[in-house]
Amino acid sequence: MFNEIQDNNCYKNLLNGKWVTSDSEKTISIKSPIDDKEVGNIQAMTKEEVDIAVLDAKNAYPIWADKSVSERADVIHKAASILEENADEIAEILAKEIAKDIKSAKSEVIRTVDFMRFTADEGKRIQGETLQGDGFHGFSKNKIAFVTREPLGVVLAISPFNYPVNLSASKIAPALMAGNSVVFKPPTQGSISALHLARVFQEAGLPDGVLNTITGKGSEIGDYIITNPNINLINFTGSSEVGKHISEITSMVPMIMELGGKDAAIVLEDAELDHAATNIVKGAFSYSGQRCTALKRVLVLENIADELVELIVEQVSKLQVGNPFDNATITPLINNKAANFVQELIDDALNKNATLKIGNKREKNLLYPTVFDNVTTDMRIAWEEPFGPVLPIIRVKSIDEAVDIANDSEYGLQSSIFTNDIDDAFHIARLLEVGTVQINNKTERGPDHFPFLGVKSSGMGTQGIRYSIEAMSRPKAIVVNLRERSDKVTDK
Repeated sequence: MFNEIQDNNCYKNLLNGKWVTSDSEKTISIKSPIDDKEVGNIQAMTKEEVDIAVLDAKNAYPIWADKSVSERADVIHKAASILEENADEIAEILAKEIAKDIKSAKSEVIRTVDFMRFTADEGKRIQGETLQGDGFHGFSKNKIAFVTREPLGVVLAISPFNYPVNLSASKIAPALMAGNSVVFKPPTQGSISALHLARVFQEAGLPDGVLNTITGKGSEIGDYIITNPNINLINFTGSSEVGKHISEITSMVPMIMELGGKDAAIVLEDAELDHAATNIVKGAFSYSGQRCTALKRVLVLENIADELVELIVEQVSKLQVGNPFDNATITPLINNKAANFVQELIDDALNKNATLKIGNKREKNLLYPTVFDNVTTDMRIAWEEPFGPVLPIIRVKSIDEAVDIANDSEYGLQSSIFTNDIDDAFHIARLLEVGTVQINNKTERGPDHFPFLGVKSSGMGTQGIRYSIEAMSRPKAIVVNLRERSDKVTDK
């Protein structure tokens, strides 16, 4: 079923129900971070083709919006089943394209299947309400409002490289369940996996034009798409820098943004240190730390710091490094630019006398897992998001100091607290300026029906299956004004 999306390893775009090449005759070569071999080529679309994609989605929107919720759900369920049937093939492409270990790549696809099924079912449960007008001064109780939920129109979905299937579907499926059409801009690195997902939705029976794809360099067509006047909502996952830029150049367009993070793990003296170390290592180094929800710093009370550091280093030393198809946890970063940035942070920490406990070994874009102890707040690694396999450990004298350092950040995505004192856990959780606090667990996204959000530079709006459907729809009130009866109804 995937043959029609490519010709001689050159992948096309889905426009109005057809897979087409760009009139520009330009393509972008996608090379694997693993070995720099070409995975395929994608189209470099023109601005004129962007306009066509958006206009097609606008024209198709009324057809899809007119479908019943059950009809929309049937398509999403069918898409989930098709995705499940092709999970192995898509996971292998994903692993080649972004150097995610094959086990995690397969897990991403299967998690997406679950997400889509839950979205279809949850969409059928979102209902309107009726409100009576009494209780407010000056208004008659004979007013009744029928409140329904209406789609917004054309949703622009922009997904990141690190979860090109899951974080694409998490935008597309809720938008479709709400009755919107979608213009989908996948990441450049990750486009091939994402285009397979688009084909899955098409095969499931979406009407032509309801889902259109746009590939090309963000530097060339990114701003143009975002400012298209026919876009009714932007759903973006990516860096805080790009997110801020989008918010600056758009006007009166609602946005949902999932941006960067500097998630902290606060470890108290009564914590179970083995459990804390296990979760910290998993949270920090899964997919080489290339996750917005990765644990990116540890704030530990001085009295237990030595023991915790040794436990962390012991577990990090056992992490497998290498090829994604060998199920290595630490795999090559997405490109050399990303690896160079992580190396800058490592070098800065070394120059400022942080204690290197393990790591600081590099082979091109493959960085070995690195742990620093005695990190201080004058070091870049204490504040900047590395998006790579490096973990700074900061020793603190008190809970208040830990909270102050955690909050003194431009980011506010998630934090973890490790303690056996539930009162301390909730006290600290209330003080932390983040979207989610994990107690005795690593920071992570999900389960997918939980609310997922960030504050400050970590995002705008709330995601999570029901929350996403509601965010990509709007309430509409139809008010019935009943006339006063002058006569009285009496029993006969």
